[in-house]
Amino acid sequence: MSIHENLLGGPPPTRLPDDPEPRELLESGTAPEEVAAKYPASSLAWAQLADAAYEGGRVVESYAYARTGYHRGLDALRRNGWKGHGPVPWEHEPNRGFLRALHALARAAREIGEKEEYERCSTFLRDSSPLAADTLG
Repeated sequence: MSIHENLLGGPPPTRLPDDPEPRELLESGTAPEEVAAKYPASSLAWAQLADAAYEGGRVVESYAYARTGYHRGLDALRRNGWKGHGPVPWEHEPNRGFLRALHALARAAREIGEKEEYERCSTFLRDSSPLAADTLG
C-alpha cells in the first residue's frame, strides 16, 4: 500500500498543470492587468487583481476579479479531471491561483453582504485545501 493512497475512497487530489509564464511575469513585477490581458485563463493574475482592488477599498471590483479567477480555475480543474469535489492541494503551486481567487471571492462576498456565497466559498476553500484556508486566513 502506498503512503499516498486515499483510504477514505474519495477522489484523488487534483493538481493543475504548471503554467509558468504568467507566474514568472507576476513575480518579475509585471502588472497583473497586463498578465490577465495576455493570459486570461490565469487564475493567479485575477486573484492578484482582486487582492489589489480589495486593498484599495474597491470591494465590488475585487468581487468581479475574484469571480473571474474562480471561474477560470473551475474550468481548468474540470479539464484536469476534477469532478466537483475533492482535494485541490495548496502545496501544489499551480493550484494556488484558483485557491487564492476562491478566498478572494469569499472575502469580497462577505464584505458586500452575500452571506450564502461567503459561507459556500469558505466551505469550498476549506474542503479543497485546509492548508490554503489556514494560510490565506
